Amino acid sequence: MSAGAPNPPGARALRSARFRREREAAWAELDGLLARAERRGIEVLEPDELIRLPALYRATVSSLSVARAISLDRNVLDYLENLARRGYFMVYAPRLRPREALAAFLGRGFPAAVRDARWHVLVAALIMALGIATGWIAVARDDALFDALVPEAMAEDRGPSASTEELRDVLYDEDGSALSGLQLFASFLFTHNAQIGIMSFAFSFALGVPTFLLLAYNGIVLGAFAALHQGRGLGADFWGWVLPHGVTEIGAIVLCGGAGLMIADSLIFPGSESRLDRLARQGRKAGQIVLGAIAMLLVAALIEGFFRQLVQDILLRYALAASTLILWGLYFTLAGRGAGEPGDG
Repeated sequence: MSAGAPNPPGARALRSARFRREREAAWAELDGLLARAERRGIEVLEPDELIRLPALYRATVSSLSVARAISLDRNVLDYLENLARRGYFMVYAPRLRPREALAAFLGRGFPAAVRDARWHVLVAALIMALGIATGWIAVARDDALFDALVPEAMAEDRGPSASTEELRDVLYDEDGSALSGLQLFASFLFTHNAQIGIMSFAFSFALGVPTFLLLAYNGIVLGAFAALHQGRGLGADFWGWVLPHGVTEIGAIVLCGGAGLMIADSLIFPGSESRLDRLARQGRKAGQIVLGAIAMLLVAALIEGFFRQLVQDILLRYALAASTLILWGLYFTLAGRGAGEPGDG
């Protein structure tokens, strides 16, 4: 038989039988554990069986990979694929009801992940603050730079050419005309800001450079608007308009940026771990942060679309801003601590 000739069916069958004989005890053990857990719930397994389950699952996946590589017979492949599929759902599928999983995520997982990423979040916040300062200084010195820094679609009619009264009309909807379409507006804001946050996270794989730029640019735009209003004597009014939703919205974008910096940090400075191991570990935490930040953006959009235009009193606006700042601070500092911080695994 030449070297390039395929294995005859008899040789392939013999190899398949030997392969199965050497490993089928582990497969049968896994099959038995899965069958019991599927019938009566995973709680029926003993502690040592629970420890054994992931190891048996990984061994089965390894066997499946080898079986595919050496082209074993279809029956073995089908058996292993089914066993691996059942094992995956038993080992990795969530065992909490959706409501319980959501409560665990919001009550423990999300705030704990933010605490783990506190230095990355702090760096993201500093980048945003530098952007705000840059935009403020530039427009305060020369308001003609506003048009260069802020896209026309975002500025609409709120540029240097707008009168002070026109700028004020945007901040206070005294005749109630903004009530129509508020729900659509809130939906748009949620989508737009979620995209900003997700991009700050997604672009982290380019060593974090796009994340830095996105955070800085969003800060520059905010600083440019603030300087424009300050120059018209509307500085306090502008921040009273921004901060009720802005504390939550800007916080969410900063968290997404911090999550992105976690990923970039894992790629650049893996430490004693392999890059893939550190990326997998940090990536899980970063993903939790981004999911939580998107929920924050939804809250911010609701505040921006409803409360801010319905409430015209500047003191009430600042009171809401201060309340949200205190509540988020307490949440990220204290939530889930009694239950213990999640491990790094």
